[in-house]
Amino acid sequence: MFLSRAALFPESIKIKKGRYKSIKTQHQVNGEIRDREVRVIGEDGQQLGIMSAQAALRLAEESDLDLVKISPTANPPVCKIMDYGKYKFELGKKEKESRRNQKMVEVKEVRLSMTIDTNDLNVKSRQAQKFLEAGNKVMVSIRLRGRQNAHPGMGIDVMNKFFETLEGKGVMDKKPATEGRNISMLLSPAKQ
Repeated sequence: MFLSRAALFPESIKIKKGRYKSIKTQHQVNGEIRDREVRVIGEDGQQLGIMSAQAALRLAEESDLDLVKISPTANPPVCKIMDYGKYKFELGKKEKESRRNQKMVEVKEVRLSMTIDTNDLNVKSRQAQKFLEAGNKVMVSIRLRGRQNAHPGMGIDVMNKFFETLEGKGVMDKKPATEGRNISMLLSPAKQ
């Protein structure tokens, strides 16, 4: 029977084809602490002093808690007596809450052409206004084709006219600029 590396070592993840990288746990807990001396902090936050790792582990076991290495770079390393399962749960809860409060700003794209008519420009402008009101950034671009490459200034004029139709709903982060065969401009929502 063949077992994969991931089955044998669940703490490792595949990073590239055929390569694995071990994931280190954030903290060393109980028996994983191999230091000769550690500075111990009690469960209520008071300093218990410097002692051997075995003595600190006995103290933690007496109170039915875990010994967790908080600061491995300190001299001597700092360990705290705490309920590690509860601590990990609280960290996960905080991380989930911060992810929920984080707002993802998307970049939406509106494509124009150099020969766009007024009504089509207004339709694209209304679409861009919806994106900006939703809090997204808008990338406005024009693809230059054929003879249009000789007149990029006309494309920049179309971009400026487009920006004027937005009626102050957006702010220009990046002014219209020619990049190869494209002219692009970046807009972000106006502060209100």
